[in-house]
This record gives sequence, C-alpha cells and structure tokens, in this order.
Amino acid sequence: MNKKLMTNFFAMLFILFTLLPFGLSTNAASNDVTRGDFVKELVGKLNVELGDGSNLSFTDVPKDLAPYVEKAVELNLIKGKSATSFGPNDKLTRQQAFVISARGLVNENASFSVLDKFKDAHLIAKTHKQDLANAVAANILQGFDDNTIRPRDYVTSAQMQSIVERFVAEYKLPAAKTTMDLQILGTTDIHTNLANYNYYLDADSADVGLANTAALIEQARAENPNTLLFDNGDLIQGTPLGSYKALENVLKPGEVHPAIAALNALKYDGGTLGNHEFNYGLAFLDEVLNDAQYPVVNANTYDAKTKKHMYTPYVILDKEVVDHTGKKHTLKIGVTGIVPTKIVEWDAIHLAGKVDMQKPVEAVKEIVPEIQKAGADVIVVLSHSGIGEDTYVEGAENVGYQIAQIEGIDALITGHSHLTFPGDYKDLKNVDQEKGTINGVPTVMAGSYGSHLGVIDLKLELQGSKWVVVDGQGSIHTIKKEGLQPSKTVLNAIKEAHEGTLKYIRQPVGETTAPIHSYFSMVQDDPSIQIVTQAQKWFIEKELKGTADEKTPLLSAGAPFKAGSRNNPADYTNIPVGPLAIKNMADIYHYDNTVATIKVTGAQAIEWLEMAAGIFATIDPNKTEEQNIIDPEARSYNFDVLDGLTYQIDVTSPAKYDRRGNLTDEKANRIKNVQYAGKPIDLKQEFIIITNNYRVGGSYGATFKNANGSNVTNYAYENRQAVVDYIMDNKTINPAADNNWSFVPFPANTKVIYQTAKDAQKVIPAGSSIKYLGDTVGGFGKYLIQ
Repeated sequence: MNKKLMTNFFAMLFILFTLLPFGLSTNAASNDVTRGDFVKELVGKLNVELGDGSNLSFTDVPKDLAPYVEKAVELNLIKGKSATSFGPNDKLTRQQAFVISARGLVNENASFSVLDKFKDAHLIAKTHKQDLANAVAANILQGFDDNTIRPRDYVTSAQMQSIVERFVAEYKLPAAKTTMDLQILGTTDIHTNLANYNYYLDADSADVGLANTAALIEQARAENPNTLLFDNGDLIQGTPLGSYKALENVLKPGEVHPAIAALNALKYDGGTLGNHEFNYGLAFLDEVLNDAQYPVVNANTYDAKTKKHMYTPYVILDKEVVDHTGKKHTLKIGVTGIVPTKIVEWDAIHLAGKVDMQKPVEAVKEIVPEIQKAGADVIVVLSHSGIGEDTYVEGAENVGYQIAQIEGIDALITGHSHLTFPGDYKDLKNVDQEKGTINGVPTVMAGSYGSHLGVIDLKLELQGSKWVVVDGQGSIHTIKKEGLQPSKTVLNAIKEAHEGTLKYIRQPVGETTAPIHSYFSMVQDDPSIQIVTQAQKWFIEKELKGTADEKTPLLSAGAPFKAGSRNNPADYTNIPVGPLAIKNMADIYHYDNTVATIKVTGAQAIEWLEMAAGIFATIDPNKTEEQNIIDPEARSYNFDVLDGLTYQIDVTSPAKYDRRGNLTDEKANRIKNVQYAGKPIDLKQEFIIITNNYRVGGSYGATFKNANGSNVTNYAYENRQAVVDYIMDNKTINPAADNNWSFVPFPANTKVIYQTAKDAQKVIPAGSSIKYLGDTVGGFGKYLIQ
C-alpha cells in the first residue's frame, strides 16, 4: 500500500506551491526551507536533465534557480503563484508539508475528532483541517510531547531532506513523451505565374512566380523533412501563359499542362480547385487534371445529374515521418477542399445544368467526421475561400473564418482573396496574428501569384497508439528575400510553354494614338476602360445586326482591373503611344471573362451605377482634414462605368449600396444628372448592358437577371479577344477617354485624397484638377482630387 500511495504523493506535490496560504513571518530561522530551496533539492535528487531556464514565464526566479524551476514545471510538480510570479523566497510551514503528505499518501477522509488531542489544533487553517486529520489518522503526523503539532512552524532543512529522500526512494520518472514536428506548406492563387516573369512588362520579375516560391519550398523541406506541400487552387488561369494553353496553343490529350508539370516536378502532396479552374469548361479541366501526379480534392462540387461528388471529396495520405528520437512512423493525413458556390453563376456558360454546389461550411462539417472515421491523425482543409468576416452572412463568398470554427480541423490553408494571413484580418475575433491561428486553428493565406509560401508547423504527441496535435502555428514567408534564386526545377518543367507564351504575347495587333493607363481609373473616365467598352460595343453591334434588338440602345460596361488593387503599387496598366501587342491586351483585360449582355430598363441602369458607386467612401463636406475617396476594402473591378450614358457621382451622399452591392440605404442617391443621347434618361426605356459572365453571374449585375434568365445572353467569346479583334480590325485606335462621367464638384474646403502609383504624377495633364502631394505608405503616391 505504501508504494502505491507514495507514487500518488509525487503528483500532489504541486499543491504546496499553488493552493496553500503563505502568511509567513520575517524572523524565520536561517535553516528554514524556501520554495526555491525545496524545488532545487527535489529536482536535483531526481537526477534529471535540466534545460537553461529560457522557457520559464516567471520573472522573479534568479538565473541559477531557473533550470530547476523550469524542470519542476515541465514535470507538473509545481505551478506559480501567478502567471509571472513564483515566489522563490517564500518559506514552507509544517502545516503545508503535512498537507502534501496527507494528500499524497491517504485515500480516505478521517474524522475531525482525531485532532482533539492537540492543544493547538485551532491554529490549523480551516481549508486544511481535513488533510491534517487524515495525516494524524494515518500516523504520519504524531505531534510533539507537549500535545502540540505547531502547524505554523517552518520546515527545517533536516525535515526537507527526510521528505525528499522518502519521495525519491519511491518515485519513478514518467516515460519520455514521443513527439514530432510536422510542417505543412501551402501555395495559393498562382494564376499561372509559374516562371519568375511578368508577361505584361515582358521582363523577369522577383515579385511573382512559383519558380521563386519553389526556392522557399526547398529551404523549408531542408529544415524539416516531415513536410507536406499543397496547392489551394486558381492555378491554371490568370496570365498570358494560361490563355496561351487554353485558347491559342490549346492543350492536347496526353499533353501535360505547364502548371501541372511544375507541381509534379515539385512533388506536391495534394491540391484543390479554385473558381478559375472552371473558366475554360469541364472538359478542359478534366484534361488538365488527368496528368496530376498528386490527388486533387473537392468536397462541395456535385454532378447535377448523378448527385454524386464530381471530384474526390477527400484523401488519406500515408506520410512517413521521423520523431524526435529518430524513429520512423507512418502518419495518416486527411485532406479535403472547397470552392466558392458562385462558380455556377460566374461560369454559367460552362456549368449550368451540369454542376450543383454545396455550401462550403456544410460540406466541411459533413466530410470531417468521415475523414476521422477513416483514421486520419491530422486533418488539413484546403479552402479556396477568403477568410471573410467573424459574423456569418448567409451565402457569403468568403467563409474561411467559419471553417476554422469546425471541430477536428488541424490546419487550414486559405486563399481566393489574394491577401495574407498572418498579416491581414487583424480586426476579427479569436485571431492570433503572432501565432497565426484563427479560432485556435493554425491558418495561412499566402497572397497571390507565388508572392508568399504558407507554413504551418504542428507539434504532435504520441498518446497511446494515437498521434495527437498538441500545438501549432501558421506563418508566411515572402519571396522578396535577398539572394533568392528561382528554382530550375520549375523553369525546366515549363520551358516550352514559357517560350511559346513569349512568342504569343509579342505578336503585334495594331497601334494606339493615345496612351493607355489606369492610374486614375477610379476617379475619372479612363482610357484603359474606354478601349474595353469600345471593343465590347463593336462586337455586340455585329452580333445583334439583323435581330429584333438591333436598334436597342447599347450601354457598354467596363471596370478598372489594374488599379493598385489589394495594396499593390505596381498593379497598374501603362501603355505608351505606339505599337500594341497581345501582351498589352492581357494587361488591359486581366481576366478570361466571356462577353455577356443583360437587358434592363433605364431605372435599372441607374441602380447598376449606384451599385458601382459603392466603392467610394462618403466624403463629409464639413471636414477640412484629408479624406480618402476610396473605401479601403473595395475592389476596383467592381467599379463599372457605363459608356453610352453621361452622369455624375455625388460622394458626399451616403452610399445606397455597399462595396459588395448590398442595399444599405434605400433613400440614398449618389448618381445624378443621368442622360442618354443628350436628354434625361427615360426610366422605362429598354437598354442592353454589355458586360461579362462574372458580372451577370455572381456579382451585382445578377440582381437584374429575370427569374428565368431570359434577359441575359452569354457568348462563348472572351472580352479580351474582343479587344484584340477590335484593334486588329481598326489597325489604329484612339482610346482617349470621352469623359462621360465625373464627380459632382466637391465643397471648396474639402481635401479629397486618392492614392495611386507614384509614376502617375508623370501623366497628369497641364491644368488638371489632380495635384500630386507626395509619397505615402506602401509605395503609393498621394494625390489631391479637386
């Protein structure tokens, strides 16, 4: 019995330092034992390996004692008086010592009456009376000859030695825990930025490219061989290389897509699908994926006819790993992924009637228990969805935050929004930027175009026969690192496609007599939008010739795609007067959208403009300090200009719609003086708005779609191709803005500020109302809009 009880005794020692009161006098004898003395003696006699004390959170422990206290905490012997205080110089009383003995050696409570024989029993603290009664009943506490127990006397050095010796004789150190560090790497939104090359500038680039990211991947793998690598989608579209393989030198059966070739060469362990994977249709996507040497998972895309998963919903990967002792194990890694449900609207021309979608959060909630049942030790979710908001809104596009609330997920790789985490999303609840967790789940979002590598570090512990994740953190590493050399592995894998793309983008298509830039595209009519709206109208006029809609007025919608979006001061179009090549077309029209039209009334056309005006902040006419005109969370591609109308925007008025097109103030009205053909617009007249599949599919343009979709026409023809064909047909173009819209003049005392590229100051015409004020944060310039 004694041996069993003495084993329990060790586990109870921590009570000494956490639960007992210390109302100690200052005139104790020199041989009285302190908390620090006891810990040093006890840990020293255990003959265990000590650390350096650097992991200790207590701030009142001297350096020479710190290793002993650190080890005692590690062995769960003690806790502090508080998170930062240990109290090493506090003295230990007899009462406290016998409480430890009683709680460590006695299983049954004794009657308080056993204390009656001691004259000073009344001095025992009420909270410890039961423990001392137990000690007396067990014959541990016998008292002195004068029938006292002297509970408040201090423990002497000799008494401490007796306690320690009894303990050490019986105690066996707990078996060392088997632990392991697992590293999970993630890329996202590569968008065919595979080479370290900017196809729009036709030059090498240190700012983009999987070839640059791969150098970070190689470094991370060298640091920890227990590494898995995943891609989070939006891989096959986004640069002229993507268009080249999808539309020009079209991928053939048996040919490996360059993006897949790169990921195969880097030995990715898995991937998921982004929304842009569906831009070229299901047949093309199948041809791309059938050469992947890694599993591609998606849990929320279904075949509309069979109602079955269209892609593998999850996989269990057997990963050989090495623990801290060098012993090999096989971990089971469960991996699943999701994509925004709006793909069926954005790419309706390819997916309508073929694909059904499940809400991402619901899909993950359903699939995680299946992965657990399949025996996964670690569960990784590849979420091609932005992190979004901490308050869920039904139908939200970005739900990474809500996915991080689902029990059972050990690591979350996000994307889609082209932002970073840790870094962005600082204002959300339960977000730890320093540790890189959301709702306790290690999470990464690695920017876009290969700009960052997401790194999730998990610490696992073997508990019985099961590996358990006991800690984890997320971080991102930038490719903007001195001395970083692009990976030859990637460059060799994509060599043929890259060289073919260069020939493709350098093909001449015509000339421009006016410069085409997007520096001020959010605050004045702009040539980079004008060329798009001209080309779209040219195409649709031909399509409608001889139809019932030939005479229906056309309004051509265009938005600035490259306007410093997502805090990128280099993300602008700037094409000088002179020759135009294919690469310039990709620069002007950044996405592989297809042309779509929607028939609306004049009143609806005004509402379209009200929604577009939601990107502006509300300017207070009574303030004299600087006010930024753009909502910092707005996306430039949501600011449609409607060529064919003339109108003004009053930004001193509250917005009727927010930046996402949601109604916020029904009575607000920013759009003023709308005219068609020089006269006030007829609110009942029919118009055809020329736009793209994204705007009528899932963006605010879908608001005006009839229930049966009869007022929408989708064309299997790219908006970018319309620009190319328009220029080639006309040879020489003049895209100078026609200034069909402007702001209602600002009050004289306001200082309305717009941030754009520093180089924009070079293209401000003489006499302009725009004034350059100087540089600002993040590499932008600050301009006064008057």
